[in-house]
Amino acid sequence: MLLENKTAVIYGGGGAIGGAMARGFAAEGARVFLAGRTPATLDAVADDIRAAGGLAETARVDALDGDAVNGWVDSVVETAGSVDVSVNVISHETLFGPLLELPADAFARSLEKIARTLMLTTQAAARHMVKQGSGVILHFGGSDSGNRSPGLGNVQVGCEMVEAMRRQWACELGPHSVRVLSMKTGGVAESMPDGPEMAPVKQQMVDATLLKRATTLADVSRIAAFLVSDHAATMTSTQVNISAGALVD
Repeated sequence: MLLENKTAVIYGGGGAIGGAMARGFAAEGARVFLAGRTPATLDAVADDIRAAGGLAETARVDALDGDAVNGWVDSVVETAGSVDVSVNVISHETLFGPLLELPADAFARSLEKIARTLMLTTQAAARHMVKQGSGVILHFGGSDSGNRSPGLGNVQVGCEMVEAMRRQWACELGPHSVRVLSMKTGGVAESMPDGPEMAPVKQQMVDATLLKRATTLADVSRIAAFLVSDHAATMTSTQVNISAGALVD
């Protein structure tokens, strides 16, 4: 198994993306600790993992609260002995529209939340990973440097900020054998709501790819498990493009 004897913490573990990663990690032998603000969704993912023979625990944690984040990660290390993987895929507020028309205060607040949660969760894991001399921090979203689409509001700007943080963390943590990576997909249709109004959007996502297939939750699950495993031990400070060609490097 790729992740046998590894411990993974996942913020937003009850969501579609976080749940997919959690199931993938557990299937490869990791003990997963799921954090979020909605116990019911966390428990649903944990129940699936346990039913498949995996190990999963849940906790209600506000990923914007420094004391809560640090206290939880410390408790995970005390219980499991280490934290080997940290993933933050909590949902963020999206503000679409031309930058010229967006309220400056709302725009700034939305970006502050992204920066704050990534700083808090990465710091909490990195403190332990540096002591261990190992670990992987995985971001999700990535950026599209060739983007020419207007009206994306805080979405593209937020993604670029995540990538800038990933690069800085990678160069600071690399000497301690801690890897920092991100994934970009161009969108995961399965993670979006169902309904006739969403069908054209999902089809557009497929049409935009070179392979004429959208990235699936299974793709996210399998590739994330590989990236945080020792099989990807030489990969750090980069984003991994799993967009099926929707985003061209």
